[in-house]
Amino acid sequence: MTVHVPVMVEQVMKLLSPQRGEIWVDATVGMGGHSLELLNRIGEEGFLLGMDRDEEVLRVARSRLGGRENVKLIHANHRDIARVVAEVGLKRVDGVIFDLGVSSFQIERAERGFSFYQDGPLDMRMNKNDELTASDVVNTMPEESLADIFRKYGEEKYAALIAKHIVRYRKKRSIRTTAELVDIVRAVLPMYLQRKMGKHPARRVFQALRMYVNDEVGCLQEGLKGAVEVLSTGGRMGVITFHSIEDRLVKRMFRKFVDEGVLELLNRRVIKPSDEELQENRRARSAKLRGVRKVGDSNEHQY
Repeated sequence: MTVHVPVMVEQVMKLLSPQRGEIWVDATVGMGGHSLELLNRIGEEGFLLGMDRDEEVLRVARSRLGGRENVKLIHANHRDIARVVAEVGLKRVDGVIFDLGVSSFQIERAERGFSFYQDGPLDMRMNKNDELTASDVVNTMPEESLADIFRKYGEEKYAALIAKHIVRYRKKRSIRTTAELVDIVRAVLPMYLQRKMGKHPARRVFQALRMYVNDEVGCLQEGLKGAVEVLSTGGRMGVITFHSIEDRLVKRMFRKFVDEGVLELLNRRVIKPSDEELQENRRARSAKLRGVRKVGDSNEHQY
């Protein structure tokens, strides 16, 4: 089994301060790293609801967290947090945590199609029950739409050029594997540009496709709104993001709720991993943590 290293566990616990007997939701439970520490803090008197859209990682979480009477794990998208909380019989919760990163377990399984380092089917679905795959997108989307996806979700400077060559390539044959897509991106960009990037040249394209396929922006927006709705007064929420698109959305929505008197910020400045953590876990390098506390009613606020 892949060793899972949850990001910024101590910073999350310090910021959100889960207490014995509280009710918490881990809206992206993944392999259960943050949930294990939450359970240590809330004790047997508390209750933990864990959600994840990915059945494979949820099975791992069940093996680590299952068998406890005060834990319930649900296969569900975090955009549906308000519905799930109601369905399990909870009216309000004391805390919610979102960890929006893609896990090592997902990335390292070539058949999931997330990795630009391994050859596998061009899939990228978090929930295997969803229909749309990354292969569908690159093989059917018009050139302008592809470029828009790469710009919007990957902030890719060469979006138009890459989209043009994808469309040219697929006229000859369909793009079915991650290696094919990587080769197309590499062929488009001159070597001096690839060296200048400093990171894998297909990184932004893969990020954009993953975000589009899984509607990550829409899920996050709805999930944050739902989390605010289910939080009790004084309840806390923490969100860990891994790129600027997510972080800007979280910051903007938090600020809007703060301005309307619904939330207050727990940290004015974004919290980042410590130097010690970065030495042990390089995948934490882009992580950012923001937290809020609920202070007012949000029932009438729409986003």
